[in-house]
Amino acid sequence: MELSKEKRVRDVMTRGVITVSYDTPVSEIAKLLVEEDISGIVVTAPDGEVVGVISEIDIIKVFDQNWDNLTAEDVMSTFVRKIDPETTLKKAADIMRDLNIHRLLILSLSPAPGIPIGILTASDILRASIK
Repeated sequence: MELSKEKRVRDVMTRGVITVSYDTPVSEIAKLLVEEDISGIVVTAPDGEVVGVISEIDIIKVFDQNWDNLTAEDVMSTFVRKIDPETTLKKAADIMRDLNIHRLLILSLSPAPGIPIGILTASDILRASIK
């Protein structure tokens, strides 16, 4: 396990971030989460800026409401912790623990800085730790 602590986020993150716009209906987001077998999705503004994240629990919180009348903006968490791909898994795990969060968004360093390129979840860290 000692070696895995020094691995970089880029080595274990899930690539190919799925994003939705802030006006996407929650019904569509729920379908994406199920179809893509993911637990969270990134919400972007029209200019591509990351403005939030939606997890499965965010959808469960509005389970009794009409999902066609709700949008990503209505249910997203605006607290998005972003890190760069060179961060160590140890540092990423510390951030998750300290902030009591389950995922971190990884942003590109270049050629287009700030573009979401991956997501690191607590499950990704656990998988890397037991290999």
